[in-house]
Amino acid sequence: MAGSNSNSNGPDLALGIALTDLPDGGKLVGHRDGEPVLLVRRGAEIFAVGAKCSHYGGPLIDGLVADDTVRCPWHHACFDLRTGEALRAPALSPLACWSVEQRDGKIFVGEKRKKPSPAARESNAGPSPERIVLIGGGAAGFAAAERLRREQYQGAIVMISDDDAPPVDRPNLSKDYLAGKAPEDWIPLRSEAFYAKNNIELRLGTKVAGIDVRAREVVLAGGEQVAFDKLLLATGAEPLRLTIPGADQPHVHTLRSLADSRRIIAQIGAARCAVVLGASFIGLEVAASLRTRGVEVHVVAPEERPMERVLGPKMGDFIRRLHEENGVVFHLGETATSIGSDQVVLKSGSTLAADLIVAGIGVRPRVDLAEAAGLTTDRGVLVDAYLETSVPGIYAAGDIARWPDPRSGANIRVEHWVVAQRQGATAALNMLGRRVKFTDVPFFWSQHYDIPINYVGHAEGWDAIDLEGDIAAKDCLLRFKRGGQVLAVVTIFRDTESLEAELAMERGTA
Repeated sequence: MAGSNSNSNGPDLALGIALTDLPDGGKLVGHRDGEPVLLVRRGAEIFAVGAKCSHYGGPLIDGLVADDTVRCPWHHACFDLRTGEALRAPALSPLACWSVEQRDGKIFVGEKRKKPSPAARESNAGPSPERIVLIGGGAAGFAAAERLRREQYQGAIVMISDDDAPPVDRPNLSKDYLAGKAPEDWIPLRSEAFYAKNNIELRLGTKVAGIDVRAREVVLAGGEQVAFDKLLLATGAEPLRLTIPGADQPHVHTLRSLADSRRIIAQIGAARCAVVLGASFIGLEVAASLRTRGVEVHVVAPEERPMERVLGPKMGDFIRRLHEENGVVFHLGETATSIGSDQVVLKSGSTLAADLIVAGIGVRPRVDLAEAAGLTTDRGVLVDAYLETSVPGIYAAGDIARWPDPRSGANIRVEHWVVAQRQGATAALNMLGRRVKFTDVPFFWSQHYDIPINYVGHAEGWDAIDLEGDIAAKDCLLRFKRGGQVLAVVTIFRDTESLEAELAMERGTA
C-alpha cells in the first residue's frame, strides 16, 4: 500500500538497548524473535507493540504518538499502547504486546504477552438488550457487530444484508483489487468462520420490507418478522443509475459491491477501450485501475476539472495531469447521451469506442426504510450526537446518517468508509447504554496509481486554501478555511502532518 517505508530490522531487543537511545516521546523499531517491535517511551513508561498496523501493514514508526496511543500514518487507525487494542477503524485487529524491563540503564523486551481474557463490560443504563438487529452488511453494520462482541455483549446479534457476500473491504474494490494487485483473500473483512464463532447470525441476500416501530420488529420481504430490542440502520448508499438509452446493457456497470467489481474484472480481459462516466473518486480510481491493467480509458464528466468541488482547482488540475500522464483521456464539460454496443455518444455529437463502461456519477443514501418507518429524515437520517434517530432505541450509522458535527455546529452527512466504521462502533456502544458521543474527525483516503491523497475534516465550502509545499512534486499540504477556521486538510506524502491535523481538530486547536 502507499505510504512511507521504514527499515524495520533494527536492534535485537531481547539483548537490550541503552535507555539513552530512546528519549522521552521517542519511537524505535527493533525485533524480538524475528518479529518487528515498536518501542515507545512516555516518561518513565516504555511500551512494546507490533511495529506494523494491523489494517494494511503501515509502519507505525512513522505514525503519531498521542497520549497512550499510536496512530497509523497511512489510514489513521489508532491503537492503545498498553493493550494493543485497535481503538479506531480502519484497523480491527489488535497489535501484539511484549513485556518490557529496565535494568542497568538498558531496555530489554521480554516475552510476548498473552492476550488477556476479556471481561464483560457492564452498562450504566439498565439491563442489556436481548437482541440487537443490524440492517446492512457494509462498513457500519460490520463494525457494530464486531464491537458488540468485543465488548462482550452476550445477547443475540442478527445482521441482515441484501448483499450476497459477507462484509468486504469495499475501498479495495476500486483500488488494488480492481487493478489486479490485491488477492481475493484480502477482500473479506473477516472469514465466514468469524460469524459462527462469535454467534453473529448473518443473513445474506435478504431484503427488508419494513420496520414496525411500535411492535419493535423488522419485517422481511418474505413476511418473516424479526424482533429487536435495539436496531441499527446501516443501509448505506446506492449508485445513481444512468437513465440514457442503452444504459441497461451488460457491458455497462456501476461499482459498489464485490459482485460489481468481479463483473468488471470478468470483462477486462476482452476489453480494449473503456469509458468511465463521472470524475468522482470512484470513477477516477476505476480509471487508474483499468490503466494499470493496460486498458485504454476515456473519462467523461460535466465539470471543467476533476474533483474541484471537493479538493479545489489546484488539486483538480494535478489529478487531471496525473491521470493524463498515465494515459487517461479526459472529455470534460461533456455528458453521455446514449450508449451503443461498442460506443458512447456524447452531447457534443462525438462518439467514443467502448467495450466496457463504468458509471461513477454519484450515490444516494438508502433512506426508504427510515422514511417509511416514520423516522425524521433530511437528506439522510437525522441522528443525535449518540447516533440515535428520532425513535428511541433505533440508531443510524454510515452513509445514511446526518449527525451534529461538533466542529462546525451543522448537521453533516459523510460518505466515507472510515467514518462509517467508526460510527458503527460508536452506535454499538450506545446500544449497550454507554452514552458515547460521536466526535471523530472525518477521514478518507484515495489512491491514484502510486499516489495517496489523505483528507481529514469536512469542508463543503471555503473562502481560502492555504498551500504548503509543491503539489506537482507530490509533496504538499492544503488547508481549506472559512472565516479563518481550518475545516479540512489534504496531504500527499505528508503523513505525519495529516495525523497532526486530525489531532488538532479533535482538540479544537486547528
